[in-house]
Amino acid sequence: MSYQAPTQRYVKKRISEINVVPYIDVMLVLLVIFMVTTPLLNEAVNVDLPQAKARPLQNQEQEPVIVSVDRHGKYYMNLGENPRAAIDPQTLVARVAAILRHRPGVSVLVRGDDHVAYGQVVAVMGLLQQAGVDNVGLVTQPVARVVSE
Repeated sequence: MSYQAPTQRYVKKRISEINVVPYIDVMLVLLVIFMVTTPLLNEAVNVDLPQAKARPLQNQEQEPVIVSVDRHGKYYMNLGENPRAAIDPQTLVARVAAILRHRPGVSVLVRGDDHVAYGQVVAVMGLLQQAGVDNVGLVTQPVARVVSE
């Protein structure tokens, strides 16, 4: 009989490194989500809202139509090709009527500046009624709570 040398067995070493690929995937997904939602958080017009004690609206399925009246009495609408551009009353009525034809149950809200005349806000509500809006909501700022010491 011949002598055979013992065969070497390969012993697997445990790898003590952390696999970061799943963490990178999660971070990229979060980055994309934040990049998409951040522009939606910006309102089109700078309006100093009046303060009032009111309940916030419940979550809605559709994005509401928001008509803003700035301190100079100009009208703006959040939907359209340029939400930062002022629109005239006839265009406002036409756009809102078109939106109501395509999305019948959509909410319509008015954001009136705190320093604008009350008549301007009422005029917008009349224009919205001409467009076929039955219910109009008014957007306000929550009352700031004063902390007593």
